[in-house]
Amino acid sequence: MSVNADLRRERAAATFQPELLTHILDGGAERTRRRKEIEALVLNDPDFQHEDLNFLSRSQRYEQAIRKSSLMVMKLREYGIADPEEIYWFKSFVHRGRPEPLDLHLGMFLPTLLTQATPEQQDRFFMPAWNLEIIGTYAQTEMGHGTHLRGLETTATYDPSTQEFILNSPTVTSIKWWPGGLGKTSNHAIVLAQLYTQGQCKGLHAFIVPIRQLGTHEPLPGITVGDIGPKFGYDEMDNGYLKMDNFRIPRENMLMKYAQVEPDGTYVKPVSDKLTYGTMVFIRSLIVGDSARSLSRACTIAIRYSAVRHQSELKPGEPEPQILDYQTQQYKLFPLLATAYAFHFVGAYIKDTYHRINGDISKGDLSELPELHALTAGLKAFTSWTANAGIEECRMACGGHGYSRCSGIPDIYVTFTPSCTYEGENTVMMLQTARFLMKSYTQVTSGQQVSGMVSYLNDLSRQRIQPQHVAARTVTVRINDPTSLVEAYKSRAARLVESAAKNLQAELTHRRSKEDAWNRTSVDLVRASEAHCHYVVVKLFTAKLAEVGDAAVRAVLTELCLLYALFGISRNAGDFLQAGILTSAQITQVNQHVKELLAIIRPNAVALVDSFDFHDVHLGSVLGRYDGNVYENMFEWAKKSPLNKTQVHESFHKHLKPMQAKL
Repeated sequence: MSVNADLRRERAAATFQPELLTHILDGGAERTRRRKEIEALVLNDPDFQHEDLNFLSRSQRYEQAIRKSSLMVMKLREYGIADPEEIYWFKSFVHRGRPEPLDLHLGMFLPTLLTQATPEQQDRFFMPAWNLEIIGTYAQTEMGHGTHLRGLETTATYDPSTQEFILNSPTVTSIKWWPGGLGKTSNHAIVLAQLYTQGQCKGLHAFIVPIRQLGTHEPLPGITVGDIGPKFGYDEMDNGYLKMDNFRIPRENMLMKYAQVEPDGTYVKPVSDKLTYGTMVFIRSLIVGDSARSLSRACTIAIRYSAVRHQSELKPGEPEPQILDYQTQQYKLFPLLATAYAFHFVGAYIKDTYHRINGDISKGDLSELPELHALTAGLKAFTSWTANAGIEECRMACGGHGYSRCSGIPDIYVTFTPSCTYEGENTVMMLQTARFLMKSYTQVTSGQQVSGMVSYLNDLSRQRIQPQHVAARTVTVRINDPTSLVEAYKSRAARLVESAAKNLQAELTHRRSKEDAWNRTSVDLVRASEAHCHYVVVKLFTAKLAEVGDAAVRAVLTELCLLYALFGISRNAGDFLQAGILTSAQITQVNQHVKELLAIIRPNAVALVDSFDFHDVHLGSVLGRYDGNVYENMFEWAKKSPLNKTQVHESFHKHLKPMQAKL
């Protein structure tokens, strides 16, 4: 079938080569080649073909996911794919961006064994887990507590007479609830429980707990396990519950790389309680990349469809224009497109920073860990909130057809939205970042220098030497210059951090307890964290521009970067005005320039989403198809609905006909 004429014309009008931008997003031409090679392995494999998941029941979707996951593990071995990034690509092509029951085995169970088990424990558990004799999950969240880890109630009490831990779920709220793969798939779990030894509680520790009999897969005595039921999305995932009643495990099943319990029950505490943050920081850094990918998919669908869809009339008597020609449609979609690019670069930065700092940690240097923890917590929240709202905006920008599952956007939304609450509820994450910002601010006011992404706070002490109030200082902002806009965002972050710190101090002087003062300032603290994260994103996007060699690609990325920064200013104009960073006349200029940028980006819009390089199979959207043949395929898709298997549904004879006969 030929490509839709509108899309052909759009692609011909682009001012840059999309594949060059794809290379930048992938991290080099060689990486793009390898990604496409792995994609082809999956796409050309008949074992991975299946009917549209939208037409299957939940149980069927779970079964399909298990079938594909089992094949996937075998084929990864067969093809010798071992690089974590390549495994991630292969997995996301097999499951088309959807969750799957082995996610926690591959993403949490195995990495936790690698980072927190002793060599002896790795010998015992790692190879069986690698070969999937042991299938594991990570059981942290309980019915009564999620992000607030200290509130978890599951207990592991050490019995020195048998050298065993006795695990219990003492209350209904202590039942483990939500872990993926726990319901039906896993036979082991890494369970987080409060450790009791020699009559004392030593806080949360991780334990390897067998939950099902190897071979028969039946739950072990003392274990109650199952699926928590249907959810908003994640149909293919068996999120589960786990209740333990006096369930005994050997002492050697406590993960003991850092903290230990000796045979007589003596507790040996770890060098640093921060070391176990590794897995969480890693997962949060992945969510930033996931925010970028999910928003990119939604933008691809909405922008391609907006180029194909013609509606209404701009001028009487003329043909109906593409809806992408309406300024209001551009205003909805182009800032989201710019955001998707920004988040791609932030995700890559976080991943690199994580690997670099992780190298330092293994050498015993923990100095950068607090900032990494604060940065990943804040950016996880900032990017997932923004992407979540953006995906829904893309759906609505597709009009009525966006509501159909054939658009692909409802699926992207329900799959992505839990990331706002898992791995740390977003508001709590923002408050963790705020704690770091307040600590840094206090250091600066006591005359110390701070480094890293918060080094802008050092300027505050310099300004304090001058008599004028910090907010009254003038920053000369050039609204056409990304570097100048970074300075504006920096000033806004400094202003909001300072303002939150002063409000917190004011609450404390009212003789309120620390906790009470913190709660009464928490709205300001979250806003300060958001401003800090916003600054980091603008800074990293701007820094990326200098690395781009191709002039045409750099020009289009600069336009996106400007749009991202200026749109953010227009949405938060009050902050920039109140802090005296921009004048009212400049805000008017910003709003005007945003509209000009929409027109400048318009000819490249389709090429910019093509650069994300999503294969149609991965995109899973009739509206976002690369060839733009939307309407024919929508009709074909609808015909496949299970309701159309028969011309007359059985309910007609069962219910409608008898009613008609009686009336």
